[in-house]
Formats: sequence, structure tokens, C-alpha cells
Amino acid sequence: MKVRGTLIGFTAILMWSLLALMTAASGTMPPFQLAAITFAIGSLPGVLLLAVKPERIKLLRQPPKVWLIGIGGLFGYHALYFTALRNAPAVEAGLIAYLWPLLIVVGSALLPGERLRWFHVAGAIAGLAGTFAIISRSGLNFDQAYLLGYGAAFLCAFTWSGYSLLTRRFEAVSTDVVTGFCLATSALSFLCHLALETTVWPANGSEWAAVIGLGLLPVGAAFYAWDYGVKNGDIQILGAASYAAPLLSTLILTLFGFAEPSLRIGLACLLITGGAMLAAKEMIRRKPKRSEAPAE
Repeated sequence: MKVRGTLIGFTAILMWSLLALMTAASGTMPPFQLAAITFAIGSLPGVLLLAVKPERIKLLRQPPKVWLIGIGGLFGYHALYFTALRNAPAVEAGLIAYLWPLLIVVGSALLPGERLRWFHVAGAIAGLAGTFAIISRSGLNFDQAYLLGYGAAFLCAFTWSGYSLLTRRFEAVSTDVVTGFCLATSALSFLCHLALETTVWPANGSEWAAVIGLGLLPVGAAFYAWDYGVKNGDIQILGAASYAAPLLSTLILTLFGFAEPSLRIGLACLLITGGAMLAAKEMIRRKPKRSEAPAE
């Protein structure tokens, strides 16, 4: 059971590494409109399951704080993420947004019963250095043209790390509730779109494919897989594996022509990914206890 849960959770990391590529390929659809459509698509697996097994609807009855954290995390993260990729180069905005694994490690070290160690601090400094390499495109002169995108990406990283740390308190909550999070996020995004944006539809089939792909994978199935993985798999392994996401995302963007290889981007990727792995040194090297009882 634990191996299965870990493998399922790992598929979420692979799907999230496609988030920047699919967002960049989705055209010029405004951020809230894109979130509304993709989260509506992402809710479909859960809606179908509830239609087949209506008795599971009772699992959606959760305390208000569960809904507040879940909807705030999903809605806030993706509204900021899509805004970042619409207002800054995809690879750079994506790398800044992928500071969240590092922030989770540092934040976890500050929780009760934990302590901040030298490698947490060193990892954080390396991650900040990598981020500086991204936003200082011309030495110390920041490119003002991408300020909105960079700022949204920063907030994006803090939003998802905060959401991830807070949800540790609700391990007993069923994965079915993710369906409700997706539906609520879609509805909120739709209202924001009507109030703030002008509707822009995909211009061709490839852009439609990217939008549908977003809804089916990184903005859909990934959340169900991650929720199941962290509750039933080895969370230490999944946490360590998540630090591969910024590297995979950058490589995929470069492979598909959405980013040009450069020494600056390579250095930033190395600093952010390496810093996150250094901060997670204890977790990566931690060995399972031999006395642990086998899963039944």
C-alpha cells in the first residue's frame, strides 16, 4: 500500500513539471479565465466518481477551515501562477514559482519539534541566489517589464508552500474533498474573470489541446494523486522527489522551444534545485526504520 501510494504521488510531480509548458502553449487566455476552465475540467474525475457513488458526497462535509485552506491554496496559487507566466518569460517565472519546495523545507524546520539547521539556511541562500540570477537579467538593473510576472511568481511560491504546510494538519480528510476545492476554485475564477478580464478564446487546436491538457493533468489529476500519495505513501520520498520539478520543468520548456538555453538560466536552475536538495539533506538521506511493521 505504501509503495503504491508513493508511486501515485510521484505521478503528481511529473504532471506538475508540465504546468509551465502547457500554460505557455495555451495562448493568451487571461489568467482567471484559464483557471476557471482548467479547474472545471479538473473537477470532472471527482464529479463522475460522486455520480457513481453518491454516498461519498457526505465526505465533502468538512470544517470551514479545511475549505478555506484548500480553496485559498488552489485558487491563490494558480491565479498567481497563470498571471506570472502571462507577464514574464515562462522558464524564469516557473523557476521562481518552484521555490515552494525550498520554502516547505525551511518552513517545516520552524514547526514545533523541529529546528533550523545550517543546511536549511544554506539552501535558502542558494535558492535566493538562483532567483536573483533570474530577475537581474542585466546585472543589478532589474528588468521592469517583467516586474508583475516576477512578483506574482514569488507570491505563488509562498502561497503553495503555506498551503502545503497547513494541510499537514488534515491528514484524515478524504481525497474526495479535492473535487470541491476544484469546483469552488473554478467558480471563483469565473467571477474574477467576469469582473476583471476580457474573454479571449484559444486561437487554434494546439492551444485548445494545451488548455484541456492543463485541466486533465497538472490542474486536475495531479491534485488527486498528490493528496492520495501524501496520505498513503512515503511523504519523505515524495518531498525529496518534488525538488526535481523545477529542473524537469526547465528542461521541458527548453526542449519544446519555449526557452533558449543560457548560462544564466542553467546557473539559476542549479542554485534553486541544488539549494532545495541541500535544505532537504536529512530527509533525502533518512533511512526507513527496520522495526517498522509491514503494511497489511
